[in-house]
Amino acid sequence: MSKPYLVIMAGGRGERFWPESRAQRPKQLLPIVGEVPMLQQTVERLEGLVDADHIFVITNLEQRAATLEVCPQLDPAKVIGEPMGRDTAAAVGLATLLVRREDPDAVFAMLPADAVIHNAAALRATLQAAFQAAAQSPALVTIGIQAQHPATGYGYIQQGPVVDKFAGYPLYQVERFVEKPDLETAEAYLNSGDYFWNAGMFIWSVEAIAAELATRTPDLWQSLQAIEIELAQGGVLDKLMAKYYPKLEKISIDYAVIEKAQSVVMLQADFDWDDVGEWPAIARHYPADADQNVLRGSVALQAAKGNIVYTRNQDHLVALVGVDDLIVVQTEDATLVCHQEHAQSIKALVQKIGAEAALKKFT
Repeated sequence: MSKPYLVIMAGGRGERFWPESRAQRPKQLLPIVGEVPMLQQTVERLEGLVDADHIFVITNLEQRAATLEVCPQLDPAKVIGEPMGRDTAAAVGLATLLVRREDPDAVFAMLPADAVIHNAAALRATLQAAFQAAAQSPALVTIGIQAQHPATGYGYIQQGPVVDKFAGYPLYQVERFVEKPDLETAEAYLNSGDYFWNAGMFIWSVEAIAAELATRTPDLWQSLQAIEIELAQGGVLDKLMAKYYPKLEKISIDYAVIEKAQSVVMLQADFDWDDVGEWPAIARHYPADADQNVLRGSVALQAAKGNIVYTRNQDHLVALVGVDDLIVVQTEDATLVCHQEHAQSIKALVQKIGAEAALKKFT
């Protein structure tokens, strides 16, 4: 097997963790959980898994400078800024071309930039097994996370029979992928024992994913191949992306390829994982006080229970009296107060703010 590659997807619009996250500095560029930015945590936990020059990061053009700022160890030539968001199918296709230019026989992993994983050694071991599986099979490999509770915010993978084994890890056929369920369905999945959370981690050979993209998304793949051809003729990647990206279909890799592919297999993760998709999730990673309040920064409470308060300005006191189950986030130029039951509405709020000219600067 030739040496593998890693491609980290580090885009996003910074909506779900507003006002701490913004369009130019979304979650992965911030220490939402932990003391350093989440992208930096991701890169550091993967150190030693592949050669340093085998790591690509695909981000947003306006976030590229900040990405290099938080991860100066990255090769600037391999930090790629998309001129506009075209969802994950475009990012996977671009990654496939970039890796193929370096090694057409390579295998590579597509990984999110902003998951919380504490057991880095177990993550690396699982990925090593996945690289072996991808190198020896035309199947697409994914990693399933053992469900810990009936989560309605995650997609699920239904595990099928064992088809092989690599480095001590059983490899399972995937029966199907399912989208975010309602609570009753999520409880049934948890009780069945054969449904796993979809962590959005994929490992495959260049050849395998290129064949699937060509079959499932022919128009998108044709435009990306035009970039590849012109690059070989001396074209400049940024200019070619600006030329071709507006033509690309905006679709996720799950819808475009994964849910339709002929053969998808799964390794069970033996590491911890949390997507940390919205403010209430940080309560799983910080200690609570006697009244179940989770506090970061200078905070004073009176008769308040179950609140999440986040501020990094130690010179600004946030005080709560007689309120329960709120999210309160204070930044230099904005303050959010939201009931935890409405955390999923923060994204819509940010989009509303962005649509108003006088408020757009706050996104």
